[in-house]
Amino acid sequence: MRLPSGGLIDRSHPIRFSYDGHSYQGVQGDTLASALIANGLKTVARSFKYHRPRGIMTAGSEEPNALVTLGHGAGQEPNLRATTLELYEGLAARSQNCWPSVNFDLLALNDLAAPFFGAGFYYKTFMWPRAFWEMLYEPAIRRAAGLGALSGLPDEDRYERAFAHCDLLVIGAGPAGLMAALEAARAGADVILADEDSRMGGRLNADLTEVDGRPGPDWAADVAADLAQMDNVRCMSRTTVTGAYDHGTFSAVERVAMHLPHPGDAPREAFWRIVAKRAVLATGALERPVAFQNNDRPGIMMAGAVRSYLNRYAVAPGRSVAVFGNNDSAHATARALIDHGIHVAALIDSRPGVQTDLDVPLYHGQVCGSEGRKGLEAISIATASGIEKVQADCLAVSGGWNPSLHLTCHMNGRPQWDESTAAFHPRPGMVPGLEPVGAANGVFTTADALAQGRKAAQAALTDLGLKPANIPLPKAEDGAYDITPLWSVPGRGRAWLDFQNDVTVKDVKLAAQESYRSVEHMKRYTTQGMAPDQGKNSNMGALAVLADATGRSIPETGTTTYRAPYTPTTLGAIAAGARGKGFAPERFTTSHAASEEAPMVEAGLWYRPSYFPKPGESYWRESCDREVGYVRNAVGICDVSTLGKIDIQGQDAGEFLDFVYTNMFSTLKVGRTRYGLMLREDGHVMDDGTTARLGEHHYLMTTTTAAAGQVMRHLAFVHQCLRPALDVQFISVTEQWAQFAVAGPKSRELLNSLLDHDITGETFSFMGCGDVSLGGVSARLFRISFSGEHAYEIAVPARYGESLFRLLRARAETLGGGAYGMEALNVLRIEKGFITHSEIHGRVTAFDVGLQGMMSKKKDFVGKTASERPGLMDPDRERLVGLKPTGPVKQLTAGAHLFNLGEDAVRQNDQGYITSVGFSPTLGHFLGLGFLRNGPDRIGEEIRMVDHVRGIETTAEVCHPVFFDPQGGRARD
Repeated sequence: MRLPSGGLIDRSHPIRFSYDGHSYQGVQGDTLASALIANGLKTVARSFKYHRPRGIMTAGSEEPNALVTLGHGAGQEPNLRATTLELYEGLAARSQNCWPSVNFDLLALNDLAAPFFGAGFYYKTFMWPRAFWEMLYEPAIRRAAGLGALSGLPDEDRYERAFAHCDLLVIGAGPAGLMAALEAARAGADVILADEDSRMGGRLNADLTEVDGRPGPDWAADVAADLAQMDNVRCMSRTTVTGAYDHGTFSAVERVAMHLPHPGDAPREAFWRIVAKRAVLATGALERPVAFQNNDRPGIMMAGAVRSYLNRYAVAPGRSVAVFGNNDSAHATARALIDHGIHVAALIDSRPGVQTDLDVPLYHGQVCGSEGRKGLEAISIATASGIEKVQADCLAVSGGWNPSLHLTCHMNGRPQWDESTAAFHPRPGMVPGLEPVGAANGVFTTADALAQGRKAAQAALTDLGLKPANIPLPKAEDGAYDITPLWSVPGRGRAWLDFQNDVTVKDVKLAAQESYRSVEHMKRYTTQGMAPDQGKNSNMGALAVLADATGRSIPETGTTTYRAPYTPTTLGAIAAGARGKGFAPERFTTSHAASEEAPMVEAGLWYRPSYFPKPGESYWRESCDREVGYVRNAVGICDVSTLGKIDIQGQDAGEFLDFVYTNMFSTLKVGRTRYGLMLREDGHVMDDGTTARLGEHHYLMTTTTAAAGQVMRHLAFVHQCLRPALDVQFISVTEQWAQFAVAGPKSRELLNSLLDHDITGETFSFMGCGDVSLGGVSARLFRISFSGEHAYEIAVPARYGESLFRLLRARAETLGGGAYGMEALNVLRIEKGFITHSEIHGRVTAFDVGLQGMMSKKKDFVGKTASERPGLMDPDRERLVGLKPTGPVKQLTAGAHLFNLGEDAVRQNDQGYITSVGFSPTLGHFLGLGFLRNGPDRIGEEIRMVDHVRGIETTAEVCHPVFFDPQGGRARD
């Protein structure tokens, strides 16, 4: 079926490929779809539910039928569109959702049961017996229906993520997009031109429309080449912009190596995040079908796609082609067929009175049926004089064009209906900074597309303070777009709307009959538009049928919600780099090599020592108890470098901290440290930590390990959105400083053996901070304690971290102490009732953890108003308490729930839960922290603990959360 001449292909470069195990030949420039057509293949797929034969229908990413699988094993990739899959040497594709083959599929028996498989049949059929769903119904349905299958093996292909910024992002490289990019580029703007095709030009490559007296593809190629030579332009072919987000951010997927037979080290795809000051949407329009009886035969195609295969790929979709439409696109297709010497069996126009100058049989009527199973053989035409049958092996259909406006709706915008084009158009300002042009804006002539593209670029340049280049407009075809809406042809038999999901006109009418009048409800009831093409072909026809069935207009019926991504996107591309260590990076402290004997636990992606075993210790508790003893009786060393450290400076740094913390920091004296509590906007606790004032306008904030990134993002949000006028700057310095806790009665003695100048209780009182030096190395010292003991934290530049840890550990061991890990640290803080993110897990308030006194009444702060809601101050809320076991089982478990004595351990009787537990060698029994309804007023009460997961049950006494040294004298001594 390859035409003897023409096309934008390289006939001198033949390519061998295989499909379903059979070898075929294409040429450079083919897609898999065009190569299959060239080799005479019509049936290339099976439908989702009924396994009806399906053929190639379109020539772009809207293709609903021709989905194939590439590769085997770990590299297997299903559901790729043959219409966008570029041909390369050795490509091996196969059909899917069929057995044993696409030409003879036994599951086509489902089609005989179609009367029982109407819309919503599974909701009505598979409800009883209830247990049969997982055992019988669902497995059977999954075997009988579906698309391609994943291999189930880890994907070994390489993907990348990339970031870009520009003045103007032009989405689509048709005439409007090319004109916009050229205007902006000539004005000196930084431009990104992205198009999903491998060849820029859009419909110019399919229609061969003249621009400036030259063939459209030649004009487009020259403009693209000029743009590619400019340093201020990035031309991104094979790149689909998939989503529009806040602040001019767009997602895009670039197919980097999917067209290469030997990609080498090149990534398969790259996921881009593009931030643009302005954007132009030039994505063109999608042609829609007309529903009529058996309109799903292989060989029935979109009229615009037929022109694409003729003019771009030089292949004939049929030997005798009929053309059916309600607009002038049908006539353009008939003309293209004649120009290529292909017999036009009939031109059917549903518009009464329309004439043609083409030498073809013209019918005023509608196609009302088709014949042929695995390929079209004949069509039936309903005219005023009756039904006529015409022999044809291909039918080109055009029901009009829908602007490809999906990206304009990704921020909850709704398009507006336009009667003149019988289509939805984008409203102005649906996405701030994004201007639709050309066919995406409902303009269907090349001249108007060029003019709109230039105008949009000039407006964007003016907004950005740049002078437009005002390049001359090329001359191009112009003319009115004439259409008379036709959505479906009445008649008996099934008329298909969604070709992938097997949804018919009857299904949509049934949904309306059963009161699913909302377009969103109809979509879910029928599965209309839920296939991989996301209804690009079918949604307009379906909502028009729904409108008619419910007696409403199309704009009253509305559209479904357009969501990102615009085309199906592989998880590998979205999660590029997030595999293995890319998914969970291993972050090591500077003391990691000096802690080799310690088992490591992950904390906020950091690897920290769990405990430090010694010879003869066979159980972790032995090590943990010993390390707790170091801190309580001598001195312990712990690497706390993983705590978030944020350096905050500026004239308004104090005011800024007053706003992000619940308590005051602008009054903190230089050389002092203060504990602070931070709320989210909803009034719940986000994080806690200490902040030191190092200078008049210089603070150092510490956060918990787990929330370091979250707090940094929160500070950026507050500064940019809530307090943009404040003079304050901040940066994370977590990895620039190595910091170690030195805790215990002998901590000062140990430090004085290392510091260049001794410290005393007067020079470094509790919560003090300042600069010190060790052997000439500048360091920072903070007298703070997370253990309840006399303790310090000393910080040095990270390059000295390992050396200092080894030195501190060795000195501690001479004093009867040593290093301690996370297990001991947890026991120490539970003994003191100190909270971590086990307690401030996102659902608790300052009132819940007993810190409501830290919520200043003198100032505003983030979350203040929300935190004062009566429900968040209700004494009956679950509030922090301590717990110790009293029953025969002397163990508490984190995650267990609490119940009143004598009540059943069921959800309705739940009184609270335990968040942290540990065995205290200091007190000789288990301790726990948890939340109990009206907890502080129930101290001394006995409560029942039930751990349903582990099967543990005991009783516990409700205690004050501070078990050890409640007056805090040991830390302040």
